[in-house]
Amino acid sequence: MLLLRPRAVPALVGCLALAACSSWSVDPPPPTYAVRSATVVADQALPPVSPALVAAVNDRVNAAIAATSFAPQLPQVVITVRLTDVRKARGFNRDRSSAKINIDAAAADGGAVVAMASFETRTVAPDPATADELMAEDIAARVRSIFSLNTPRLAN
Repeated sequence: MLLLRPRAVPALVGCLALAACSSWSVDPPPPTYAVRSATVVADQALPPVSPALVAAVNDRVNAAIAATSFAPQLPQVVITVRLTDVRKARGFNRDRSSAKINIDAAAADGGAVVAMASFETRTVAPDPATADELMAEDIAARVRSIFSLNTPRLAN
């Protein structure tokens, strides 16, 4: 019944052509690396970055690396995660935190930087005691996403 209408067939052909073109990608997929270890550091800042935040991010990222298996042909890298601008207890309710993160991936064999990434994260934590843990999980989740790392299993 639909095909008997004079404009239905060209509209259907046009929709199919547009659907076929939507799957074309102009950007190649990003390179994949075999991440062997991670180091988390904080730049000097006033006020200083909490050591608990640095340790929590380090633990989460290294647990994700341990939970991930890579193909042997991938280039091996070591990543450095730098927390450059951490601001906590901001906003009207003093429940907002933000951080700027820079990541350098260096070749494991030569030490040359082969990739860099940077991002910002914002966290809302109603309880100030959980602000570091929530921010650490947000940062680790972004690092896992960038380097295609698996999420580690929760402890029993």
